[in-house]
Amino acid sequence: MIYKGNNLKVHLLQDGIAELVFDGQGSVNKFDQQTVEELEAATQALETTSNISGLIVRSAKPAFIVGADITEFTALFDMPEQDIISWVAKTSQVFNRFEDLPFPTIAAVNGFALGGGCEMALACDFRVADTSTRLGLPEVKLGIMPGFGGSVRLPRLIGADNALEWMTTGKDCKPEKALAVGAVNAVVSPENLEKAALSMLQDAIAGEFDWQAARLEKTSPLQLNTNEAVMSFSTAKAMVAAQAGKHYPAPHMIVNTVAKAAGLERDEALALENQGFATLAKTDEAKAQVGIFLADQLVKSKGKKQAKAATHSVNQTAVLGAGIMGGGIAYQSAVKGTPVIMKDINQGALDLGLNEAGKILSKGMQKGRVDAKKMAATLNKITPSLEYSAIKDVDLVIEAVVENPKIKGLVLAETEQNVSDDTIICSNTSTISINQLAQSLEKPERFCGMHFFNPVHRMPLVEIIRGEKTSEQTISAVVAATLKMGKTPIVVNDCPGFLVNRILFPYFAGFSQLLIDGADFVAVDKVMEKVFGWPMGPAFLLDVVGLDTANHASSVMAEGIPERMQKIKNDPVTLMYTAQRYGQKNAKGFYNHGVDKRGRPNKVAADEAYALLSDHCAGIKDFDTNDIIARVMVPMANEAIRCLEEGIVDSAAEADMALLYGLGFPPFKGGIFRYIETMGLSNFVALADKYADLGPTYQISDGVREMATSNKSYFAQ
Repeated sequence: MIYKGNNLKVHLLQDGIAELVFDGQGSVNKFDQQTVEELEAATQALETTSNISGLIVRSAKPAFIVGADITEFTALFDMPEQDIISWVAKTSQVFNRFEDLPFPTIAAVNGFALGGGCEMALACDFRVADTSTRLGLPEVKLGIMPGFGGSVRLPRLIGADNALEWMTTGKDCKPEKALAVGAVNAVVSPENLEKAALSMLQDAIAGEFDWQAARLEKTSPLQLNTNEAVMSFSTAKAMVAAQAGKHYPAPHMIVNTVAKAAGLERDEALALENQGFATLAKTDEAKAQVGIFLADQLVKSKGKKQAKAATHSVNQTAVLGAGIMGGGIAYQSAVKGTPVIMKDINQGALDLGLNEAGKILSKGMQKGRVDAKKMAATLNKITPSLEYSAIKDVDLVIEAVVENPKIKGLVLAETEQNVSDDTIICSNTSTISINQLAQSLEKPERFCGMHFFNPVHRMPLVEIIRGEKTSEQTISAVVAATLKMGKTPIVVNDCPGFLVNRILFPYFAGFSQLLIDGADFVAVDKVMEKVFGWPMGPAFLLDVVGLDTANHASSVMAEGIPERMQKIKNDPVTLMYTAQRYGQKNAKGFYNHGVDKRGRPNKVAADEAYALLSDHCAGIKDFDTNDIIARVMVPMANEAIRCLEEGIVDSAAEADMALLYGLGFPPFKGGIFRYIETMGLSNFVALADKYADLGPTYQISDGVREMATSNKSYFAQ
């Protein structure tokens, strides 16, 4: 044994060939501080061991190395920028020292080799991958750039254009494509990986492959003439500007760093990478995106734990109420392999539901994501029926009828009489109290809310709402079923609007009051999209949600939380609804909706909407950008805080992910609680106090004031 650590070891195989094996103590290999230190120690041991002629690097796990240990980033990013530069430079030197070993090296890559794992493979002279490999540098998704030499070695290996595409998108690459561009030297079947790596290394030792030339290519300047460099980096900058926009500094930094480093040797180029990494690490965007990653891990871990506790398996589902929403839910169940009965009282609704599923599949076929076999298999798993008898043997029923408590109550009561005693019953309600609906059932312990977001096939979130009498066995089974459907479950407690809609409607109320005070809805949308970063401004979002739906939901919220969410006099949403302007669904709302010459949806601010508003709102005037943002975001933030304080949601991290997955909250802001904390709690309190006279949704709770005074964090709870 040449070296043995807790996460990796080095030993001799045969004929002077050594093997470095990553075998971390957890389920995957990752580059935490300890592993980096062990790599340095192993490299030193290899340098001082005589008669080594070559080295194979491989993993003892199903994946090569999944990347850095992101849990260490929070503390790292809190360090001064110069300390981060020192840390990343020291780590880079470990990879350099490994790359400079006086004999050929080859990486035998299997499974995921991402981030630091990919950079480890790049530090080797050669790479052979098996067919399970996924190679990539996804650091941009965390708001940063490669820090262990990836931005230096990859462009010199596969060319600047290919490398910039990899790094600025963060997408991983399949082995065949990696081979085509030169990122790996060979692709073999998993059972032949070690044998192929050994054979290639032996050929390098014998001089059949020039390992020193391969190494020199990675440590020398990029082979680009002036015109090629201008064309390559100008194109990359334009693509990043178009795709990432101004809210994400990381892809811009990657392009600029690679461009500046193009004419430099390895060590000088790495100094630029170190600086770029540290600069990005200190941005709010990096902290937000790392926060999202950690929150996502928490949500996934919690979901898996809850699902593991399930004692009731779901092998067949029923959806009550077809139409677009019911069809979307039925599609989602079927496409993930669970047969589903789609039941309605109306044949036309059943046809609409089946058409919805077929439409989703047809679009998938057009994009090459679905073949005829998958389409047929999915549709064959959906059984339409007009009879309750069809659902008698199902394991889970999802009620998705009209959003009316009386109708839902009747349907739920009928359902309970037509299913087995252990069938779980859920309601896909968006606002109606689960405790109220549970009163219709004889066994409320098997009932909970299961709130899907529209369009179902695209929105990852499912809110699972626990009622007062819902059993934990029911929650566990529904969490498991949600995961099986390919969705992300977040469990919340019952209240009007649950979590996402309860937080959303104060935002809409803030928007409505802005219009009443004279704001132009197009100007508000522009600020909230272009400046704040929402995918849709509030007027456009209301059109998409449906102004009839929003008007109804706001009435439910007003009844449930009258102290803060009472209906606004002359609410623009109600004005649109009363004028039968429902939004996209009937092509007229705040905007008139249609299609352009290419058949793509478009919208134009509606003169009719302005006319309706003019009779009830102040004359249109300009509002300061920060004023617009504060007047819609402070109510949203305040309601999120109250949901956490009241125990509607268990953690700030889960609230952040719910808004990210359910509403499209701007990822570069990290979620509503990350947004508040980035602003600073004291600053948020001062901002809210500035607008407190606008009403109770702007008035902060005693809890947040106390937290600000005590300098506490919502993420430390």
